[in-house]
Amino acid sequence: MLEPIAIIILFIGLMGMSVIVIRKIPVLAELPTQQVKETSTFGKIREKIRNNRFFKSVSKGILLQKILSKTRIFLLRTDDKTNNWLIRLRQKSLKNRSKFSNDFWEKVKKGK
Repeated sequence: MLEPIAIIILFIGLMGMSVIVIRKIPVLAELPTQQVKETSTFGKIREKIRNNRFFKSVSKGILLQKILSKTRIFLLRTDDKTNNWLIRLRQKSLKNRSKFSNDFWEKVKKGK
């Protein structure tokens, strides 16, 4: 029951949109063409950085060295952290293994 009603509403909406588009085509054709300078967001950011006094005074090589060294330090710290977590997890799993004897499951089966 609801499906035919939804299809009818869809077709009425499509017809309405097509009527609006057909009426506006002549108006849009009469508009003068303008040349729009297309700049991406990345291009705008690049221009702002180029015009900044701080970035003009600092050498690009030195700035790149600082960024890379700080990134390297951050990555080394995270690597050390994850290594410590792995060591702790392995020790914890070894402790859990020592709690059960090798014939634990055989004892459980015999108990039933």
